[in-house]
Amino acid sequence: MAGSEYGKHMGALKRGDKQWDVYLEGQPDGTLGAVRGRLHFVSGQEHKMTGWIFLERHEKEIQERFDEFSPVELLRFVESL
Repeated sequence: MAGSEYGKHMGALKRGDKQWDVYLEGQPDGTLGAVRGRLHFVSGQEHKMTGWIFLERHEKEIQERFDEFSPVELLRFVESL
């Protein structure tokens, strides 16, 4: 996925004084003929990321799956990391 070193910028989350930029990284997996995806949360010098939580046939499908998450669910992800 084109974008920054973390992937495609998908927006920002804010809770209190803390703001997280959210990125979606995709990586082709040639052995499976699919694309893996993970999330990056960046706040200043702080960087947290999930494991490879998506596995779909195409990047578009990973983005569609990402769109199913609400901001509250994304905040829960970053808080659990």
